[in-house]
Amino acid sequence: MIAARLLRGALGVAGLLVVGELVVRFAFPADAMFPAPSTVLWEALKLFADAEFLGGVLVTMGNWLVGLIVAVVVAVPFGVLLGAIPAVERAVRPLLEFLRPIPSVAIIPLAILLIPDDSTMKVAVILYACMWPVLINTLYGMQDVDPLAKDSLRSFGFGQLAVLRRVSLPSAAPFIAAGVRIAAGIALILAVSAELVAGGTGGIGVYVIKASSGNRSDLVLAATLWAGVLGLLVNLAMVSLERRMFGWHTSKAGVAP
Repeated sequence: MIAARLLRGALGVAGLLVVGELVVRFAFPADAMFPAPSTVLWEALKLFADAEFLGGVLVTMGNWLVGLIVAVVVAVPFGVLLGAIPAVERAVRPLLEFLRPIPSVAIIPLAILLIPDDSTMKVAVILYACMWPVLINTLYGMQDVDPLAKDSLRSFGFGQLAVLRRVSLPSAAPFIAAGVRIAAGIALILAVSAELVAGGTGGIGVYVIKASSGNRSDLVLAATLWAGVLGLLVNLAMVSLERRMFGWHTSKAGVAP
């Protein structure tokens, strides 16, 4: 069944590329700046040997990883605290609901003004964007814990910390993992967006800016394609890890393995 899904997906992508090729070749004017999919794919393959682009990928993924890790380290304990102490959650909830809808891209200019170091600024933007899905999922996971399980453990004389460690955290772990998976995709978007807005010495976004300044739309799309591929690979890796660690949860929820 998995092989059939992959085959259908591959056929869909191939069909889209063929349609795009025909449209660009025969429907667009000869002087159009939009490259054909075949040209973009060829340039994307050539980027494998482009040291500047590969170095930019390392810079982007480095900022992505640092921002994501720091977000998890900060947001998970905070979410556990809010979920474990309802009074604190009720006090903080208005502030969270005010800050959460603010688009993360909108804080990039402010971050540029407040944080002089380029790498630190980009990590801070990624951190801000990633905190919300991890925090909210952790909070909801803590609130979804079966109260009967907690009461049963307390009836055997276990304290609050023991209940948290033995019941609440294991029950909330699949929600936390889902939040980290969502945050991983958001982190990559913000990593590239921050490079596009703020520039810098390296990164996929910086490479796109340079290609755009040279009117190389084929390179712009090729680099963008690789950004999408990286996002897809990150999501697939996170989904695979999530299913390996919490297969019991996906089975209970009726999710196909």
